[in-house]
Amino acid sequence: MLNEPLPSSMEDNPQFKEETSLQKFRRRLKEEPLIPLGCAATCYALYRAYRSMKAGDSVEMNKMFRARIYAQFFTLVAVVAGGMYFKTERQQRREFEKMVEQRKAQEKRDAWLRELEIRDKEDKDWRERHAAIEAAAKEAGKRPAPNKIPEQDAARSAIEPADEKSIGVLAAVRDLWMQQK
Repeated sequence: MLNEPLPSSMEDNPQFKEETSLQKFRRRLKEEPLIPLGCAATCYALYRAYRSMKAGDSVEMNKMFRARIYAQFFTLVAVVAGGMYFKTERQQRREFEKMVEQRKAQEKRDAWLRELEIRDKEDKDWRERHAAIEAAAKEAGKRPAPNKIPEQDAARSAIEPADEKSIGVLAAVRDLWMQQK
């Protein structure tokens, strides 16, 4: 099911595309405009009841509390009616979002597997190179040492005493320091 394309009823329909939360809010406002209207009426009734309470007008305050109840009832009816009316579209949207989520999960899994395959190949290549280097080192260790030519030994003996005389960096710095004092 993950490799299947989206159903043809959802392919070209711009309604079924990924959306941000702001886009979703706007879409829901357009789909069900009566719900925000009912919420606004409820808030207005509460505001007017508050002002009436501050003014001490109990008759107006009671009217506004009743208006608040009616506005809340209107909002509740709008929610239920909208839910019943848009039930099939919401079901289709849930299916679409589920498919999109599955596709994203599959793409993520595929990318992860590709990364693992690349790492595995690099590891195998490194092991092969390392094995070749070890084999070459073993082969070089098994070969007999070339015969030394006495002339090379004489040249080497002339160089070696100079090498033996070399001193470390710290000793050289210490000698320079002592010479300056």
